[in-house]
Amino acid sequence: MAIDCITSIPMMPQAPPQETTKEQQEQQPLVFDASVLRHQLHIPSQFIWPDEEKACLDEPELLVPFIDLGGFLSGDPVAAAEASRLVGEACQKHGFFLVVNHGIDQRLISDAHLYMEHFFGLPLSQKQRAQRKPGEHCGYASSFTGRFSSKLPWKETLSFQYSADKNSSPTLVKDYLCSKMGNEFEQFGKVYQDYCDAMSRLSLGIMELLGMSLGVGRACFREFFEENSSIMRLNYYPPCQKPDLTLGTGPHCDPTSLTILHQDQVGGLQVCVDNEWHSIKPDFNAFVVNVGDTFMALSNGRYKSCLHRAVVNSQTTRKSLAFFLCPRSDKVVSPPCELVDNLGPRLYPDFTWPMLLEFTQKHYRADMKTLEAFANWLQRKSN
Repeated sequence: MAIDCITSIPMMPQAPPQETTKEQQEQQPLVFDASVLRHQLHIPSQFIWPDEEKACLDEPELLVPFIDLGGFLSGDPVAAAEASRLVGEACQKHGFFLVVNHGIDQRLISDAHLYMEHFFGLPLSQKQRAQRKPGEHCGYASSFTGRFSSKLPWKETLSFQYSADKNSSPTLVKDYLCSKMGNEFEQFGKVYQDYCDAMSRLSLGIMELLGMSLGVGRACFREFFEENSSIMRLNYYPPCQKPDLTLGTGPHCDPTSLTILHQDQVGGLQVCVDNEWHSIKPDFNAFVVNVGDTFMALSNGRYKSCLHRAVVNSQTTRKSLAFFLCPRSDKVVSPPCELVDNLGPRLYPDFTWPMLLEFTQKHYRADMKTLEAFANWLQRKSN
């Protein structure tokens, strides 16, 4: 696909900028400018994580099941039953699995990576045209320098809203990106509109498998998410000269329902299973899928949201595409009656996704206990 709209993007600087001392960095307002910080030998203290949370960059690989969706997507009931069985086993163990033969056009995936590369290669001042505002979850963010003062992630992100609601605009993603970056980003926006449409369709198929695996039927969760209001995020992890001191993304469980992640060929995703960290090897032909907190509540705790993080390295930029499936704003997150009984009483109160989103944006930094903290917060509010 031609990239006519952004052929004039300036090249990234080739020579390292002049080194600044640690003392000079501490005196300057903190700005995460990847073109500068990727060369710094002394990283700002706000990016240095406590010793007990620092990562090993070479964790053993996690043997994640590959779920072949080919037969399921073609309507083979035997293949669907086998895929749902494997999904259920993975979600009972750690909540992570890989899907292959998923039906997503490889050229669309490649274009999404290509346009992401171009966006994050822009000068900081141009990326800031889409600056994320305090309390919001959409826009460009250079680390979390505006939200937190310590344990900052070594990354840049661009996030935007997606809606499959039949009453919403079918060009919501494209319109948003053009409104922030200008009409020259129309093709850029179209690529991510198409990518989000594809991710929404794929996620509904995975929801069918999750419903089958939990014994509530194919339609239960598919219908719940059919008009989803989701989030798309482009993640960019530049090199760091002290990768053992920081993290690209700190340990957390996703507060959303389902994450569909596509990694480039640079490793960095790590998952905590049985209190031990493991890496998930990149595979360009596969999507990494994991259950989030909202679906954990929807399944009444039967499927767990898994702790994970991202590490960086000193040599190569890592990029990933993350689609976070979320229910429509008015949908009440409450488990099907089949998943509530005397042996499995209700674990979490009813809530809507905007309530949990507000909690994570304004009151709590997502970690491994987000859902528990949110439930307590709701109880305090109701009292």
